[in-house]
Amino acid sequence: MNWTIWVLFVGLLWIAQGMKPCKEDGTSNVRNCLLNKKGFVVPDNFNGIISTHLHLTDNCIIFLQKDPKDQGKWSQELPQMQTKNGTYLLFISKWHTKKNIQLYVMSGKQCNDTLSRLSDSTNNHCNQSDSMSTFSQNDHCQVRCFHTNTICNESTYAEACSDFSFGSKNNDKYIVNLTATGNVCINCNNPVKKPEKTLEPDDLKNLNITFEIEEGEEVSPAQAAKVMSSMSNLVAALNVSSAELNLGEGVTGILVRETQPEDVDEVSFAYLNPNESINILDSRDGVKAFSRSVTVTKEAFTKSARSNISVAFASVVRFINMAKDEMNSTVLGNEVLAIEMGTEIRNLTDKILISFRNMEYEGFPSCHSWNGEGSRPNWTSDGCWTLTDGQNITCQCSHLTFFAILLTPLHETISSSDLNSLTIITQVGCGLSMFFLGIVLFMHYVMRNTKASKATRILINLVLAMFLLNFSFLVNSPVAKLKNSVGCKIMAALMHYFMLATFTWFAVQAFHLCLQLYMGGKIGIRRYILKVSITSWVLPSVVGIILLIIGKYGEQVIETNDSNEKVSLCWITDSDTHYAVNIGYYVLVFIFTLTTFTIILSWLFCLKRTSVGKMQIGKSGKSGKSIVTILGLCCMLGLTWGFAFFAYGVLRIPAYYIFTVLNSFQGFFLFIYYYSTSHAGEINAGQSNSSSSISTLNTSLGSSRNPYGNMPAKK
Repeated sequence: MNWTIWVLFVGLLWIAQGMKPCKEDGTSNVRNCLLNKKGFVVPDNFNGIISTHLHLTDNCIIFLQKDPKDQGKWSQELPQMQTKNGTYLLFISKWHTKKNIQLYVMSGKQCNDTLSRLSDSTNNHCNQSDSMSTFSQNDHCQVRCFHTNTICNESTYAEACSDFSFGSKNNDKYIVNLTATGNVCINCNNPVKKPEKTLEPDDLKNLNITFEIEEGEEVSPAQAAKVMSSMSNLVAALNVSSAELNLGEGVTGILVRETQPEDVDEVSFAYLNPNESINILDSRDGVKAFSRSVTVTKEAFTKSARSNISVAFASVVRFINMAKDEMNSTVLGNEVLAIEMGTEIRNLTDKILISFRNMEYEGFPSCHSWNGEGSRPNWTSDGCWTLTDGQNITCQCSHLTFFAILLTPLHETISSSDLNSLTIITQVGCGLSMFFLGIVLFMHYVMRNTKASKATRILINLVLAMFLLNFSFLVNSPVAKLKNSVGCKIMAALMHYFMLATFTWFAVQAFHLCLQLYMGGKIGIRRYILKVSITSWVLPSVVGIILLIIGKYGEQVIETNDSNEKVSLCWITDSDTHYAVNIGYYVLVFIFTLTTFTIILSWLFCLKRTSVGKMQIGKSGKSGKSIVTILGLCCMLGLTWGFAFFAYGVLRIPAYYIFTVLNSFQGFFLFIYYYSTSHAGEINAGQSNSSSSISTLNTSLGSSRNPYGNMPAKK
């Protein structure tokens, strides 16, 4: 008799326009039916009559076979049912829990009544909550209703799921106990999964993906970029949802793919150490149990699925011991992570997360990325934000590429408050120095009518070099913010040139003073000013041109303890070159100028103790000018720069403050020094050789007699 009822039922469905039930063997039909209908009924062992009162166009009816023999052939969209010890168990998948599907489940021995009893009043019993509503059709048949996206909210993973076999998709199962009270859902979705397949180097070679590296060698950045660009071809050749990639010595990775665009969701990858394989996590909540993790957000998957790629995927490859950049930067854990999704992903609001936990390191960590171009990494912090919490470091990046955490030595970083203070002092100081240095240049080239002495002309060259150095420093940061590599290199070369020229004129000043004292104020060198000018202006340009040709200039980032507070400058990118050229050259200049300063200072104090010196100082009443003379000499000989170049250890920050403050008044002191010496030179013009020999020192001594004035000139 049952077969007659089934024939009648099929006939009713056939004549009803648009009234097609979901078929068990049609995955696409099941998916469309569940997603497009309002109500859903899942009868178990039903043998009654379906009335048209149910509005079949608004409901999806799925007929399930209880305790199917071939349980391995399971479609994730189609629920299944089993009975165990008198308990009815409904198996749904992760796909159901992501959708708001309303399910009616019928169970019992005598569910022979018509489905017309499932009226609108029954519909009201099924509310949107994490519980199950139960009501009876009769004494022997139960109807239970729940929403798939909430019923398993409180579920936890249980090993008991291993008792049920549903093929390779067992990890995606949720078991709903239809007869239980309280927590009715068991989660079979293991939060930590291993890839379904492992691809060894030979397997990858057959797919035209090779990575040649010998044991102990550094990973080639160019090869790494080539491997990541081939991930799309690898995805097309795979027939599994996930795979572990073993490319060779120190290069391993993982790949996951989603064939259904609407099923894409956030995926996390995590591992305990560089020697462990990478695990797949469905949620970022579980990454805290691992020391390293990468979270690819749903937004990134959505952008990938909307592009022209055939299958949405995410691949994470870990490169150990990759070749370093030109700056020889230190990489945390010596690990570089690359993320590829087959298309360009950038400007993410829900950012990619890269976390390193419980790490022991020395220095200041900062998240950087590299776009894969060039033979060496060119790390930049653009698009990445660094969050530190003790020994935990998290990178938030708005794009996909190669990532690494660079460690800046502690002695090369300062606090954000100190950086802000020093920046303000430096900018104000450079402005003030330029103002007074500009007045000196204006007075010399416009207002002076008399012929300047050799000492004055040397001083003017120093003022000009220092003026251009201050100007190039003020415009350096705005140029660096333009992110134009060519413009930044030119800006760095110009500022470096003016700095070396300033150092050279410091040395020329010291040389001139020594020569004056030695030759009794009479310098008989032919074309003396022309020779020192050519040497001082041309020699630094040779150094700058060489460094520009070999590519040592570029953007330099000053790091702080706050990753959001940093300053970019156009400068020398190679620290070794900086120390060899700048520090080494200034050490020589500093030793020479300090020696000259000591000799001149001792001469001033000796002269002050003489009876003639005391008498002249007493008459002038200007003994306080000695302080101005000393400060002027310090600025003129470049001794204040020693605070910046030789700052180290606990005195580093105080030395920076002393340097910036003193150099803020550098232009002012040189202005006073120029005015005093040039004015004294005019008063004493035409007098003995004593006045010309001390014209650069006459600020404090007026017309005092030079003890070397009576010495015969050297021939």
